Amino acid sequence: MTLQATADVRASERIGAFQHVTLAAPGVVETFRPGNFVSIALHDGSHLSRRSFWVHRVRSSSSSGATIDIVVRPTGVGSSWLAGLGVGASVDLIGPLGRPFAQPKQAVPCLLVGEGYAAASLFPLAERLVERGCPVSLLLAADTAAEVIDGLDVRRSAEAVTIVTADGSMGAQGTIAQALPGALQRSGASVVYAAAPAASLHAVAGISEQHGAWSQVALEVPQPCGTGLCHGCIVPAVGEDAIAHRVRACAEGPVFRGDRIQWGLL
Repeated sequence: MTLQATADVRASERIGAFQHVTLAAPGVVETFRPGNFVSIALHDGSHLSRRSFWVHRVRSSSSSGATIDIVVRPTGVGSSWLAGLGVGASVDLIGPLGRPFAQPKQAVPCLLVGEGYAAASLFPLAERLVERGCPVSLLLAADTAAEVIDGLDVRRSAEAVTIVTADGSMGAQGTIAQALPGALQRSGASVVYAAAPAASLHAVAGISEQHGAWSQVALEVPQPCGTGLCHGCIVPAVGEDAIAHRVRACAEGPVFRGDRIQWGLL
């Protein structure tokens, strides 16, 4: 069930390049599934718009009640406004939204691949997969060490963690495309979950298929409303009927099978 509510900021902390914001979200937590996102109205003083944010963590009970954590990259006016809100401030939130990750019915090895702040969506998934008995490996990538989400904290959710950065400031120097074949071989994963910019997701889909693994990708495109009404987040994809369709990332996605996206038309 999707709710629209006023969510209070319970905590806000700058970690590396990102602002981690904790929001009181009763009702959202209870119906959240990994891969869902929330849409927040950004009242930044110059315009009114909505922006979608991955859910990084959910807590059903804490000192602040039911809360969700989102990761904000403060690059524009709206995101900087949200990152600058203090404890006690309120935001207009809709969620949980979108089609979540499909989890395997059996306890099979899984590889989770994330780049930059998009990797936030993989952490609730890792916890759920571990609860289901799936061996979980993580591959995290970023341009710099400051853009690796929870780079030192992920080991409690995974059997193996590989970190690569473009400048070599954390882990090995390299990219997802360079590190993925080795990570697939070491993990023996039959399912790959990924959240990253489109170019990296394209590489994940292709390399996974070459290794005989099934991939699911969390696609991030601009979503003006986040609810499917405006049709402003159209993605070219092939349906189960093998026919090309134009689907909405916020409603039919944001999670798609990697081999269904028409990457050349995106």
